[in-house]
Amino acid sequence: MNKRAIRESFDCAAAGYDSVAGLQRQVCELLVAATPTLPAPTLATTILDAGCGTGYGLRLLAARWPAARLVAADFACGMLKNTEGERICADIEALPLPANTFDLYWSSLSIQWCDTQRAIAEAARVIRPGGVLAVSSLGTGTLTELNNAFAGVDQHRHVLEFAPDKAMAEACAAAGLRNVRLTTRSIRHFHPDLKALLRTLKSLGANQVGTNRRPGLLGRRVWQGVEARYESLREADGLPATYEVILCTASKRTL
Repeated sequence: MNKRAIRESFDCAAAGYDSVAGLQRQVCELLVAATPTLPAPTLATTILDAGCGTGYGLRLLAARWPAARLVAADFACGMLKNTEGERICADIEALPLPANTFDLYWSSLSIQWCDTQRAIAEAARVIRPGGVLAVSSLGTGTLTELNNAFAGVDQHRHVLEFAPDKAMAEACAAAGLRNVRLTTRSIRHFHPDLKALLRTLKSLGANQVGTNRRPGLLGRRVWQGVEARYESLREADGLPATYEVILCTASKRTL
């Protein structure tokens, strides 16, 4: 995965991100609800929002744990301009933070842009013994309609390849985390047409597809075929786009 391209994409998307981030807000709310209660949070309690985006999840965390110290981290520095409090521009695969620092490592819809094992290992490193991990990601059932519409067009990838939920469980186990709990939720959003869906993905910075990306635009006839295949899925509310959301919580062993 081209981290530089992803960072630039999210930096460019920062200004208009909140206007199209309905899914991201929805998943943040699901993840906050799934996050275990922290034992008697105080001013000494520390929470990291890793991959914080424009800070919607951070505000939810502050409302749930108002006494805690919150730290926001994102590798797209443009996103951090809209957040408040302590901010760190950093890749969550290599956090410039000491080990055993946070009571809660919280990350919503950022892991899918990373190497899962590296990101979870880094999370486990910065969590204090007895601390909690709560993350959400996207699974293999995400954007299947879009993937199927592009199927057979050429040998290039048109949709980001997402990891299965078992990859999250395996990464937690490899990092020495315990009490791993995985939940998957299927969320559908609707769009008036295919171009509107693709504009939304671009506005979210989610238009990167990794390696083997097509170097140029599709021809008119090929594009019309893609549109026709997607149009065959139209429902009363518009064209569906499915997102398989993975919610994962775990804990770090006490010393």
